[in-house]
Amino acid sequence: MSEKTVPVKVWDGWVRLFHWGTAGCVLVSYFSAKSGAWNLHYGSGYLLLTLVGFRILWGLLGSENARFWAFLRGPVAALRQLASFRRPGPDTETTHNPAGAWMVVLLLALLAAQGVSGLMANHDVGFTYSQHGPLANWVSEATSERMTNLHATLVNLLLLAVLVHVLAVVSYRLFKGQDLVVPMVTGVKEIPASHAKPPRLAHPALGVVLLAVAAFGVWFVRRLGMGA
Repeated sequence: MSEKTVPVKVWDGWVRLFHWGTAGCVLVSYFSAKSGAWNLHYGSGYLLLTLVGFRILWGLLGSENARFWAFLRGPVAALRQLASFRRPGPDTETTHNPAGAWMVVLLLALLAAQGVSGLMANHDVGFTYSQHGPLANWVSEATSERMTNLHATLVNLLLLAVLVHVLAVVSYRLFKGQDLVVPMVTGVKEIPASHAKPPRLAHPALGVVLLAVAAFGVWFVRRLGMGA
């Protein structure tokens, strides 16, 4: 007989904002680059960098289960998680599971690298401001070209990681009967009563402050580049 489950608030609004906002920015950035809509591309890129900067700060200072130290566990724990992947069972996690945690770190690293390389990238010889990153004129032409190539290469790795992430979410639903999508929409997850210890969620005002800090950092870099 399966254990009774109870609803537990596991994801605060800031984690959910980052998750879905990032997904939207990646889509807009990809298709705007494909269509040559560079103003839209850089706008979504700045927003993406803001969200990534915020998530890093939230991972240090935010809600208990959103902090890196709370969900990052060693490789052995991740391998054990993957080894039991095909065995159905209830979801007892109030944060990212061990394997998912490393995917979060990988995606954050790729998103940060993609955004930073974009700040120094260019798209044409004799480009105008709307056709290059704000820091392209702060580095040598050779460095800008390397960052441009890196930016183009990283997007493929990022899209591959996103695909693996989506397939993992679908597989958890099919093989383990665990729904990871609804909790990321509502913030609430059904967890067995014996594991239902709600995480301590940070005050929403802290999120406002940290988002403002991240936004200011991106704005400052952009202004710095405009002065080059």
